[in-house]
Parts: sequence; structure tokens; C-alpha cells
Amino acid sequence: MQTVKYMHWRSGDFYLGYLLDYPDYWTQGETLDDLKDHLADLYHDLSNGLVPGARKVDELVIS
Repeated sequence: MQTVKYMHWRSGDFYLGYLLDYPDYWTQGETLDDLKDHLADLYHDLSNGLVPGARKVDELVIS
């Protein structure tokens, strides 16, 4: 099991959200649980290289 942070909000009849590591890739659900399922699927696709050219937020340590 892994924990991944995500942003979500309600817009009209839908819940919208994205993974904080991949803010360019939004998804939606009819319920919050539905949105979480879609986000989990999206994470799987992005982290396994199934989305060509996927952009990810990362950190750089500068000394």
C-alpha cells in the first residue's frame, strides 16, 4: 500500500482532482470515492510509463 497526495474539489455534480506529483493530469468522479478510484487508475498509468511524455513535479536540492 502506498500513500499519494491529491487535490480535489467539487464542481457542480462532479468531484475533480489531480495527483500533486502530476498536476497536468486531472480526472473526475460522480462521488469522492469514484474520484479516488479514477486517481488510483491514473497513478498506475502515470507511474508505469503508460502515458507518453508525462510531466512530473519533483524536488531539486541545491547546495
